[in-house]
Amino acid sequence: MNDRVPPTAPVPLSTLLRHPALGLRQVAGGREADTPVYFVHTSEMEDPVPYLLGGELLLSAGVHCPEAAGAGTYWDRYVARTVQAGAAALGFGIAPVHDTVPRALAEACDRHGLPLVEVPRQTTFTAVASAVWDAMAERRHHELRSLTEAQQSLATAAARPHPVPAVLRQLSQHLGAWTVLYGPAGPDAPDGAELVAAGPRPPREARRTLGALAARLRSGPSSAAGRATGATGEELLLTAYGLGGPAGPEDRLALGVCAPRRDGADGAIVGVAVVLLSLLTARRVVGAEAGRTSALVRLMLGAEPARVAALLSPTPGQSGQSGQPGQSDQPGQPGQPGTSPESPEDGGLWTVVHGRRRGRGRDDGLLATAALAAGLGTPLVDLDGDALSALVPGEGEVRAQPGWTLGVGAPVPAADLTRGGADAARALRRAVAERVPLVRDGPARSGGVGSLVDPVEAGAHGRALLAPLESAPALLETLRVWLSLHGSWDRTAVALEVHRNTVRQRIARAGALLDVDLGDADVRMELWFALKWA
Repeated sequence: MNDRVPPTAPVPLSTLLRHPALGLRQVAGGREADTPVYFVHTSEMEDPVPYLLGGELLLSAGVHCPEAAGAGTYWDRYVARTVQAGAAALGFGIAPVHDTVPRALAEACDRHGLPLVEVPRQTTFTAVASAVWDAMAERRHHELRSLTEAQQSLATAAARPHPVPAVLRQLSQHLGAWTVLYGPAGPDAPDGAELVAAGPRPPREARRTLGALAARLRSGPSSAAGRATGATGEELLLTAYGLGGPAGPEDRLALGVCAPRRDGADGAIVGVAVVLLSLLTARRVVGAEAGRTSALVRLMLGAEPARVAALLSPTPGQSGQSGQPGQSDQPGQPGQPGTSPESPEDGGLWTVVHGRRRGRGRDDGLLATAALAAGLGTPLVDLDGDALSALVPGEGEVRAQPGWTLGVGAPVPAADLTRGGADAARALRRAVAERVPLVRDGPARSGGVGSLVDPVEAGAHGRALLAPLESAPALLETLRVWLSLHGSWDRTAVALEVHRNTVRQRIARAGALLDVDLGDADVRMELWFALKWA
């Protein structure tokens, strides 16, 4: 594949061939089912090379070659140049110039191994392009959902009493791979000792190759890749990752992954595991604990690993020689909790807190973080400039903190931290708009009208009522905040950090899409009910 192809989620050619509305049919060329398509490009140029990047499904109706000129070497030269440009496949439209796919074109595609797809008369090139973009969007959505679920489960595993084995087990399940933590090399293990492993154990030769890759890693974050053969002859993908910051051979740790395949989101999932394992096995320097706790909080709330990796590095002046006050020269032992924050047992609840600093005073030091941790009753505090995020184990009471405006979500299981974070962010917007130090977004009160309605039926009704806004999340959130603030344009604008005219325009648009009169109190009441239950 051309190295200029961007890292987009490709669509297998077989997916387009199975699309019922397109009616595409492969008539010649290579028959690999997983031929990736990265783009769709339409061109009637005789030489497509200057106009292709590589990875395209090139669409042409043969306008550049009338029927009379289609014999001889014309099509062979055209297909050869298309292959040279790196195109994934050629789609040939039946109409308006040709009634059938030229035989010389099919023969040329067979010679050069270029998949040739017949596009029927009733299918427009625009429809083919639209189908590719839709498939790409669906695949990307699936990858992002898989990444979110994996990141949540890995971060939850990292908060358990024996975090390293738990993280390796979760990574193994998500990748369908064998995962292993290698310790420092020694006389009995020149490629590093297998400290902890999870998943189906590969053949000895694959394990030896993976261990050798881990032993060749440079100091600090690095990676190495290779291949091996499985027990049944299948190809195995081997990758080793260095953990933590710069370290000598005497205490270097590495993550090894042996997988039979690699999907689009797998690299990002491994990145989450590398950050967490670096956090769990790094040397415990007291001054760096606040940064590492922040990294754990951000990961559990959905941050990307690249955005928190810097928090794992020791701050200047805190990585001196062992024996200095406030430092330890013992690395965290794999499989032990070390100084990781305690977390509830499986099935426990978490309360998410988001905050915004009030006033101009600013102290991001360790003392400020420690004070907030003590006030909120949790060590899982992330203080990032004027923003605060925290995870409070269980259902403990969260109190207002001096100098901060807080939004508190309802207690949720670890698997629902994303929802808890959204609830806390919504509560924070209300607190800012209402100029109060704390707002709690709790569950619906027991009793009252809500207790008279079946939750399943209420949810179905709410989703049906709000369906016209499903594809417009900005309108839906604006409507939610506007209703929660009793229709106040100014307070809604403050809560959403937009202009009041933007709020008016969004509410007007929402009313038009829902075909309701938002000035009617009964309508507003029904919409609020729908928003609470949908």
